[in-house]
Amino acid sequence: MDKKIMKNEKTARSGPTHHTPVENALARLTIAYPTLAKGAQRIADYVIEQPERIVSMSVTELSEATGASEGSVINFCRKLGLSGFQQLKLSLAQETVQPVQFIHEDLERGDDPDTVCRKIFHSGIQALRNSLSVLDPKSLAKAVEIFRQAKRIEIYGVGSSAPIAEDAHYRMLRIGLDAKVVTDSHIQAISASQANPDVAVLTVSHSGATHETVTSTKLAKKAGAKTVVITNFARSPIQSHADVVLFTMARETLFRTEAMTSRIAQLCVVDALIAALALADYDRSTTSLKQTFETLSIKRF
Repeated sequence: MDKKIMKNEKTARSGPTHHTPVENALARLTIAYPTLAKGAQRIADYVIEQPERIVSMSVTELSEATGASEGSVINFCRKLGLSGFQQLKLSLAQETVQPVQFIHEDLERGDDPDTVCRKIFHSGIQALRNSLSVLDPKSLAKAVEIFRQAKRIEIYGVGSSAPIAEDAHYRMLRIGLDAKVVTDSHIQAISASQANPDVAVLTVSHSGATHETVTSTKLAKKAGAKTVVITNFARSPIQSHADVVLFTMARETLFRTEAMTSRIAQLCVVDALIAALALADYDRSTTSLKQTFETLSIKRF
């Protein structure tokens, strides 16, 4: 593990370790403003002027918008007594977002079941349409070649991305690929640090800013592995450690820590990736699918 990562982990352990929203984040910021350095005041100005926009931004997007580094944004949050950028977003959302929107952005408190169904399904359909518009076929083709050439595939995901990672693992096994899924962040870091040029890594992260998966992807790339990332269409830290990025475009998770609509888009990207892999090695894949189908048949009545 390199010194920068160790330093970041040490800092994280010494500060707050949760993302629970705090009360009156904007008031805290206003009070602390005179004590902040000029660079931090520039970030503060941006936050105070448009707090509603902050809840939909990634740490990378805020750093670019204010001309500050990602580290400066994190330090700015910690000067306010927050654990990091995610806690700032949640705290601002608590002040600027209607409570019902924590369930889903499109809902209103008085919606009946019929309206709920229509809004939720429409949101999912829109996420699929938007994701199709940003998913680059050339990037998908590059990802296919990376996984075809790898002797071993590792798949990383935590939180709401973990089930997507597990589904990708299952699908890869079905078509005969040597793959394993790792959803424990500590094991991810260990496994990633022991990767080599014969390993290909698939990381699923909607925000692209989850510390655990960013660290694991960075470690794997440093160890020589090829890295493919499925993440939302926005600038995020994980992209700088990816050889190939497969984008989704799901509007939600603007301020919630758990993804909903994004999972539908991620699953479709995984489906497209597996289908392209299977077609690229048609004979092997169809043989493996037949064998695994026969194996699984003993599980059915």
